Amino acid sequence: MPASPTVLWSAEPGERDGTPLVVALHGRGADETSFAGLHQHLPEGVTVASVRAPISEGGGYAWFANRGIGRPVAESIAGTAAQLTRWLDEVQPHHSSVSLFGFSGGTAMAGGLLLLGPDRYASAVLLAGTLPWEAGFPTEPGRLDGVRILYGRGELDQVIPADLIERTVSWLRDESGADLTERLYPGVGHGITAEELADVRAFLASVL
Repeated sequence: MPASPTVLWSAEPGERDGTPLVVALHGRGADETSFAGLHQHLPEGVTVASVRAPISEGGGYAWFANRGIGRPVAESIAGTAAQLTRWLDEVQPHHSSVSLFGFSGGTAMAGGLLLLGPDRYASAVLLAGTLPWEAGFPTEPGRLDGVRILYGRGELDQVIPADLIERTVSWLRDESGADLTERLYPGVGHGITAEELADVRAFLASVL
């Protein structure tokens, strides 16, 4: 695993200081270019750091080894979480706030970071994915007390196993303590639509 991640920034170094930062985590088998234009769909003035996952897979990259779709190997995701946390320790002081944006496998990774340190994030956007269950992260009731979360998924999305989605939704609603905004998109599969991006923009505008 490299000492620090490869990051595609939406702004040059001199333009980032003092801005809200959104850390974008791509899906399994993709890379940092997945969210190259994400900043155009977010509130003005937001900086996006699109991060490349550390493990080569399928022509792209993955955040962790898994035991099946959506089921991280604990040691693997813990190692990536530690690397991302060290990187965030360096970049966070330069920004007014940090929010997480995860899609699919990136949602499990974002969820792990959020569970490890909920106080360090202004909000999280979790799309088309699951939290990282049975992977060593704390999930006691109230763990995400007051944290602003947007959780969205497509009605026809069958990529992430249904039991993991049901467990994630149930915990976020009833046990996490999060300030949850939930969206279900009729007729949508495993992807991010223009309607979802509009909801993300409105959500982040309300947070930031």
